[in-house]
Amino acid sequence: MMPALSREDILTTLKTIDSGTGGLDIVARNWVADVLTKDGHVTVTLEVPPTLGPKLEPVRQAAEKAVHAMPGVMSATVVLTAARAAQPPQAKGGAPKGTGRIELTGVKHIVAVASGKGGVGKSTTATNLAVALAKLGHKVAIFDADIFGPSQPRLLGLAKMKPNSDGEKVHPLEAHGVKVMSIGFMIAEDNPIVWRGPMVMGALEQMLRDVDWGELDVMIVDMPPGTGDTQLTMSQRVPLAGAVIVSTPQDIALLDARKGLNMFRKVEVPILGLIENMSYHICTNCGHREDIFSHGGAHRTADELGADFLGEIPLDLKIRVTSDGGTPIVASDPDSPHSKAYISIAEKIWAKLEGGQVQKKAPKISLGGIFGRT
Repeated sequence: MMPALSREDILTTLKTIDSGTGGLDIVARNWVADVLTKDGHVTVTLEVPPTLGPKLEPVRQAAEKAVHAMPGVMSATVVLTAARAAQPPQAKGGAPKGTGRIELTGVKHIVAVASGKGGVGKSTTATNLAVALAKLGHKVAIFDADIFGPSQPRLLGLAKMKPNSDGEKVHPLEAHGVKVMSIGFMIAEDNPIVWRGPMVMGALEQMLRDVDWGELDVMIVDMPPGTGDTQLTMSQRVPLAGAVIVSTPQDIALLDARKGLNMFRKVEVPILGLIENMSYHICTNCGHREDIFSHGGAHRTADELGADFLGEIPLDLKIRVTSDGGTPIVASDPDSPHSKAYISIAEKIWAKLEGGQVQKKAPKISLGGIFGRT
């Protein structure tokens, strides 16, 4: 029986990897921020200086190869993330001084797909919207910003695959006409990510900056649920053209959807509209319609908040099965009523982006407004 892998054994192996910065190894440089092992699957996080990050891909690859060669290791993933200095003081009425914007040259529109809470089908919706936009003839990518629960590798049939790198840029994978990048490509599916907030932000920024996205009409950002660090950082650092809010018709989901919508408004990201997911169910045997989670709540909420209602998506077994199988329904059954609903919503989003209905502003954060101060 193979002895269990220990953190000490892995660190001993990592001590053989030169940092490329003056003869010290990566452990001596104190770059090893985290080591996780489970059933032979190893994930190592290297927290490196931001200025060196783009140059250290060969070091990352060498570390990954060395760990993978260890007895008992079934898979090895080494992730680079940048250590971030403390933020400078907040400027009155705006973003922190010195906060740089991440400009993605060649990307025409960036759209966040968000939800106030988990479990409402946000990632499935984001995937099918991306595929729908591609089917409409646009150059599309999807960026999985959900570091703790990445879904896009499985939803797009790319699980256990890894993007290639030329040493300077990472080349995104592609499926169903959509380019895709996710932290899920770099870790085993059952490995948890136990990172502090700055490490998450560093990983997001690295994936955005270091990926060769090429020319894109639209980048869909699959946001994590809630209104936390990731949402604020993406809103502040990335030139979002707008946000789409996904909710079910339930009152509790709509309450959280309101919070999500208002969060984007606080940071001056335009709201493209609301989508009601799991809106109704049609019985496959008798054709009877059942409003399992109520119906029309997202439409009423959109009206109350002065936002557009983009459409409703039914609760249907086909959507779940095709998503789990890595063939989104818009790709596998484009003529189905469900696919047509996604395509119709995609057409509305594109019309807003191209028709001048979205006012693009540089986002800013006013903490006084959040905490009730003026």
